[in-house]
Amino acid sequence: MTESDAAPSSEPDAEPSAGRPEPGASAGPTRRPRRRHQVDAAEGVRARGRHRGGADERFSAGLEALGALARDGASVSASVIDTSTGRALLAVDDTLVQPVASLGRVLLLIETAAQLEDGRLHGDRLQRMARDTATGAGLWQFLQESTMQVSDLATLVGASADAWATNALLSAVGIDAVRERAEALGIERTALIDRVRDRRGPDDAPDASVAPAGELAWLMRGLALGEVVDEPVSNRVLGWLSLASDLSLLAGAFGLDPLAHRALDHGLQAVVVTGSSTGVRAEAGILRGPGSSVSYAVTVTFDDATLQRRLAVVEALRTLGTEVLEVVHAPSYR
Repeated sequence: MTESDAAPSSEPDAEPSAGRPEPGASAGPTRRPRRRHQVDAAEGVRARGRHRGGADERFSAGLEALGALARDGASVSASVIDTSTGRALLAVDDTLVQPVASLGRVLLLIETAAQLEDGRLHGDRLQRMARDTATGAGLWQFLQESTMQVSDLATLVGASADAWATNALLSAVGIDAVRERAEALGIERTALIDRVRDRRGPDDAPDASVAPAGELAWLMRGLALGEVVDEPVSNRVLGWLSLASDLSLLAGAFGLDPLAHRALDHGLQAVVVTGSSTGVRAEAGILRGPGSSVSYAVTVTFDDATLQRRLAVVEALRTLGTEVLEVVHAPSYR
């Protein structure tokens, strides 16, 4: 595939193609492959016992960094898989379900794309409502325009995890429809539970969304291969997510322009979605490089009592990101 073939169009809904396998490459089995071997995620993780997973030798520094977080009391879930073959490259407690802040918006975008494709949603303009207000991430709360088309709201959600846009879309498509879509896709443990809220009271869900890293990584792979609902839906979702401007976590090691990374840059192309809240840092993505493409996810919950602990989480994720970057420069192998 040439660079001109891979570069997306300027339209937000266009396919960024970050995870597409090279021509002739196998799309991989639909069933998750068995892990090549089982190892402990670094010495510190071994001491905790419950953090076990599979990894090859290219992730030694990342495993050590995640192990240091575990020794400090954090809960870690991580998964890296080869996009083309489906081979598991790294798995650390990848079935552990954890809060992932707003990262569950991926499920909302999937249902939004599906409803746009099948005609249930058209060029509808949604009104900014008082019930949608939340002083979180995003731009709509600062704009003068009080109504927007569904596709524009989805663009805001993909680009900046816009809280008002997320809530407006959720009101339009329905949280039950989001859950039913996830079930139809075989997504068992990843869930968008609630709208974005400034505060969560005793009657509210404790978290906006939850997920295990393993399922998130496979969901991202499905999007990359055009297998989530179908190719047009997958491409819409990838187009929205390719605009994401938060490369502060694992993707911070990729060296990409956080405000413009849809086209190939030094042979790299990334689609990234993050979730952050107090004591939560999560990221899922697809990174295509000169040699191969990987789909990945990492979630960390930790004691956010000090800035030092938060920075330690970011540093660990960047360490793992460096190794992910190195992997995509090497050819894919089974």
